[in-house]
Amino acid sequence: MSTEPMTVSDGLTYEKLALFIDGQWKSGEGRTEQEVTNPADGSVLGRLPHASQHDLEAALAAAQKAFGEWRRTSPLERARILRRVAELARERAELIGRNITLDQGKPLAEAIAEVRVCADHAEWHAEECRRIYGRLIAPRVPGVRQSVTREPVGVVAAFTPWNFPFNQAIRKIAAALGAGCTIVLKGPEDSPSAVVALARLFDEAGCPPGCVNVVWGVPAEISDFMIRSPYVRKISFTGSVAVGKQLAAMAGAQMKRVTMELGGHTPVIVFPDADVDSAARLLVQQKFRNAGQVCVAPTRFYVHEKVYDRFVATFLGEVGRIKVGHGLDPATRMGPLAHERRLSSMRSFVDDATSSGAHVECGGERVGLTGSFFAPTVITGVPESAQLMKVEPFGPIAPITRFAEFDEVMARANGLPYGLAAAVFTGSASIAQAAATAIESGMVTINHWGLGLAETPFGGVKESGVGSEGGTETFDGYLVTKFVTELHR
Repeated sequence: MSTEPMTVSDGLTYEKLALFIDGQWKSGEGRTEQEVTNPADGSVLGRLPHASQHDLEAALAAAQKAFGEWRRTSPLERARILRRVAELARERAELIGRNITLDQGKPLAEAIAEVRVCADHAEWHAEECRRIYGRLIAPRVPGVRQSVTREPVGVVAAFTPWNFPFNQAIRKIAAALGAGCTIVLKGPEDSPSAVVALARLFDEAGCPPGCVNVVWGVPAEISDFMIRSPYVRKISFTGSVAVGKQLAAMAGAQMKRVTMELGGHTPVIVFPDADVDSAARLLVQQKFRNAGQVCVAPTRFYVHEKVYDRFVATFLGEVGRIKVGHGLDPATRMGPLAHERRLSSMRSFVDDATSSGAHVECGGERVGLTGSFFAPTVITGVPESAQLMKVEPFGPIAPITRFAEFDEVMARANGLPYGLAAAVFTGSASIAQAAATAIESGMVTINHWGLGLAETPFGGVKESGVGSEGGTETFDGYLVTKFVTELHR
């Protein structure tokens, strides 16, 4: 590969950006390229090559060819490769994390933690892929043998977002490979270093050529081409509801399987018997992690009127301690938004809320003139009619409002067409159980934040998606069921 790494301010080099097709790295060589920039200061980090149609055809053909052998590979060998990827990820977490900070913006500690946690995902899939079982079914008549097997669906086309570039990619690659599938992945063009690094890990771990392929380009063009390919039998997408619906419709027209992890608008409900101060402190951490650019971040705060003032006071005190700055600064607790265009979106949420009668308690403005920084923002008294309560902000804005009755708050929490995650804080076991039952959500966390672990399913209901990633459910979308019945004479 001829691409030269870019040297940045700390003297280290940024990841060499390239396509990875059939075990080969492919860089510029006349391809269209786009600049990758640092959202903290706008500096150019590198140039990312876009896949040509020939590149896409080659990647899909390589995945199809490799599938013929990989599907017959022993689960023990698949597990060995996944465990080795986990080892390499831990060894290189600091360097990979640093580059995530450079192109995505999150604080370095968060970026390194993302990589290290993802080693758990590789190990989990290494163990679970050895436990993909079939079964025998007792026959109705003598001499008949009835068996059920689970087989890999085929070539997977995967699309991953920019907010957790390493995490989202490894979930899909590990699930596909563990099930016996091969994959062509289009990662995020705005924060590509993590996906390139991940492809290197699988390559160095001994993954055969063609099993993992990485391409880049104009998202709509890449997705259209790959979904229409006769080689592709499964689509896995993480991203917005609007785009997910488009891709699911394209896949459905050809009866191709999908896993869709789409957006949400996480309601948080704080009951009067909760440990209010602890809840407020924890929720500040989760709300402003990655500048609020987290699909399961708390985004609608419903606090019982009896503890509302206390919760807001503690919450504001914690927010006031957040230092906003460049992610490589050890003191930084919140970095920039990943895109400059997100600044105007945040401002529009604030303006709409205030025009609806809400009050900005802190923040509400851009920070500085360089980089995509927006202040941690808390808005109180936000009516349900405000855009902030209807549309996921995907940024550092926390709307807090009061409630009085259980049924009232459940109706408000379930009032949107989304159902990815929800959180409840209460000291009552009966209220916790009632809330968990009533909330329409794929995931509910009670009195702590316990989402996204390798051994637990991650996915939503309603318009927040189809299928789950992680947990024992992780391979469901990558396997087909075959029934064989045989009469022995």
